[in-house]
Amino acid sequence: MANTILHKANSRGDANHGWLHSRHTFSFADYHNPERTHFGVLRVLNDDEVAAGMGFGTHPHDNMEIVSIPLEGDLEHKDSMGNVAVIKNGDVQAMSAGTGITHSEYNRNKDKPVKFLQIWVFPNKRNVKPRYGQITLDLKDRHNKLQQIVSPHEGEPGVWINQDAWFHLGRLDKNFSTDYAIHKKGNGVYAFVIKGDVTIDGNALNERDGLGVWNTDKISLKSNSQDAEVLLMEVPMN
Repeated sequence: MANTILHKANSRGDANHGWLHSRHTFSFADYHNPERTHFGVLRVLNDDEVAAGMGFGTHPHDNMEIVSIPLEGDLEHKDSMGNVAVIKNGDVQAMSAGTGITHSEYNRNKDKPVKFLQIWVFPNKRNVKPRYGQITLDLKDRHNKLQQIVSPHEGEPGVWINQDAWFHLGRLDKNFSTDYAIHKKGNGVYAFVIKGDVTIDGNALNERDGLGVWNTDKISLKSNSQDAEVLLMEVPMN
């Protein structure tokens, strides 16, 4: 029998700094919940909204795989590897911080907020050479499908990270249902509902709810609203 853990949207940490409104599924910065430190190697899931023209100044990271998924607006990225890029909805960015990087992230727009998911995953090897990856995906390929956006291998669909993790995004019509098969034995899946209402393995989820499922080889997914959007993050549990 599969294990599950449900995190309702309103149970998340809530940090409003004015220029930044961030909701933390797992312990982060001033939000510390000893029962919510991680799901397997999934360490951070932040639901961020950055005010017009504002952003995160240059700051360091090391030994973490960092995935950014823009939901609305344009996010400008600069880093110590010399990358300057703008990411928007449909793009996915991944950084292997490895031995250490610094970077900044700003809202490119002066008239509207930028919304994005910032996800941290513990790597499967430490002190790798830092690396930046960015891809633009066809949104049509996630309509009533689970579009792979992150993988552990270069050459597979999605951006690749140093971990046996697979992320998928789906935009689903009402009453659409599908199964997701676990890629690697022992992995679990953390599902995050970006928009709408879905049922996963019999658990009713609403917008911004999260559900972790492990000790299973597949999960079942059904959309209960038109244009439901869900992110599946399959990660090692140890």
